[in-house]
Amino acid sequence: MSSHKRSKKPESYSKRTYRQLVSQAGLISTQVRIEETDLHILAEEEVAEQATALILQYRAQLEGYIVKYPQFCATLDPLPRDKTAPPMVRDMLTAGTQAGVGPMAAVAGAMAEYVGRGLVEQGLLEVMVENGGDIFLQRSRDCSVAIFAGESPLSYKVGIRLNPGQMPVGICTSSGTVGHSLSLGEADSVTVIASSTPLADAAATRLGNEVGQARGGRAGVARALDKAKEIPGITGVVVICGELMGATGDVELVQIDIAAKM
Repeated sequence: MSSHKRSKKPESYSKRTYRQLVSQAGLISTQVRIEETDLHILAEEEVAEQATALILQYRAQLEGYIVKYPQFCATLDPLPRDKTAPPMVRDMLTAGTQAGVGPMAAVAGAMAEYVGRGLVEQGLLEVMVENGGDIFLQRSRDCSVAIFAGESPLSYKVGIRLNPGQMPVGICTSSGTVGHSLSLGEADSVTVIASSTPLADAAATRLGNEVGQARGGRAGVARALDKAKEIPGITGVVVICGELMGATGDVELVQIDIAAKM
């Protein structure tokens, strides 16, 4: 149940040291890993048991669907919607269609959201689920999410501020130079905000590819931001390419002080 792999990963990404920079704000940190699914969760209490059950439930649904429809896992193109599919699979199909990519481009965001929503349904009020840099967030207070942009000098220097009125929300990042998922782009990072975490994940992949088609630089940033306006359902986008950064939509950018978080 893995998405397409890349071999180029900075050591900090491979070791997931970026997780140490997430402000816990009084919440308890839990990490759960089952095969390719590797979640970092912040909540009011330790949630390893609940999260494990949810991961196993949704992995079983997805793996069962892939056995019946192998093209779901293999294609890089959108697939038709399937009303008979499990809800998470339906959301991945919809996200792929809206973003113009294969449904597996939404897998990390989908797992983060379904585990996060499952925890909320069990009575938790404050939940963050991060899956390979893709985040489902449900908070009752303002919070900022730092953008990890690989070797860019802007990495961890800029973040996105979100308020409770935007919650629950998905914040997903794709990169042509960092990470585990297939991206054909040359952006250090493309971060997408959407009410649907699967959509944010799929759209980040698509917009990263748009940067690559323009061979990066100013043209690549502009191309991605223009394409973002054509994808329904996303509310904001931030593109970082080297020392260049561009944003569109409902995005409040903030300066991040890494030293204060360490």
